[in-house]
Amino acid sequence: MTDEVQQAAVEAAQRVVDEVSSWQYSAEDSTIADQLDEGLAKAKVSLDDEERARILTEIDGMKDESSSAPQVRSATPVE
Repeated sequence: MTDEVQQAAVEAAQRVVDEVSSWQYSAEDSTIADQLDEGLAKAKVSLDDEERARILTEIDGMKDESSSAPQVRSATPVE
């Protein structure tokens, strides 16, 4: 995978995380996870299990309303 393809996957995943973070941060954990998975599937990107868990934990931490959306560190395109 080229750096350009990798960067595009990270950017697409970040858009999904930003959207889920802004709309769903106060929802139940299962709703947040479902929305994240649905958005990633639509964007045709995936996160490894560790990255997904980290992002979900950070979104959950936003319930205090003083945190910003988590930053995606790695993502891969889904073929």
